[in-house]
Amino acid sequence: MFTGIVEELGEVVTLDLLGDSARLTVRGPKVVSDAAPGDSIAVNGCCLTVVERSDETFGVDVMAESLDKTSLGDLHPGSLVNLERALTAHGRLGGHIVQGHVDGTGTVTSRRSSEHWDVVWISLPVDLARYVAMKGSITVDGVSLTVSGLSDGDRPAFSVSLIPTTLELTTLGHKRAGDPVNLEVDVLAKYVERQLGGPSGAVVERQLGGPLGAVVERLLDLSPVLRKENPA
Repeated sequence: MFTGIVEELGEVVTLDLLGDSARLTVRGPKVVSDAAPGDSIAVNGCCLTVVERSDETFGVDVMAESLDKTSLGDLHPGSLVNLERALTAHGRLGGHIVQGHVDGTGTVTSRRSSEHWDVVWISLPVDLARYVAMKGSITVDGVSLTVSGLSDGDRPAFSVSLIPTTLELTTLGHKRAGDPVNLEVDVLAKYVERQLGGPSGAVVERQLGGPLGAVVERLLDLSPVLRKENPA
């Protein structure tokens, strides 16, 4: 589990495409300082397992599913990537609950800069739009952000406001119109949809194995009440 608070801007050293997978090597002295094979590191929001490491670099295998669902296959030597180690039991949950399971990619459609922040609009797949709400959380390339604007319809989109710290310490400061970004919607929205018998129930059930269920146990206890208030 992650928080969406980027720890370090890493740099891609190599990306070897192997047909149905890839081997990615990244330079990230901070996140690799206490890493060991088997540990998880989020690279642009995608949870990957360390398979090898050196003093400053680590290597991960990227499977076909990840290449299909994310923008990792577009990386090249010199590309900057957002890095975050998995959350420890005594760590701060400074962003929101992030699994590192990318749901799909979006595209930056516009960027407006002001004196104190940038407003960025991002289009997203129609099947993800229902999970995005005003003032809700969304993960963009591994960065926990708050939705500040919504545009529904056939080409849904949302906006986020980026403060100077985010612009400086993450790759989002370099994104321009047309650039792809990895998106992970709020997992709590998926749980609610599943409990209310929403359209993607079977898919969500397969995706949400593991300990995160305990986090929303109270929410699920309320589901009968929610059903009464929202009859089919």
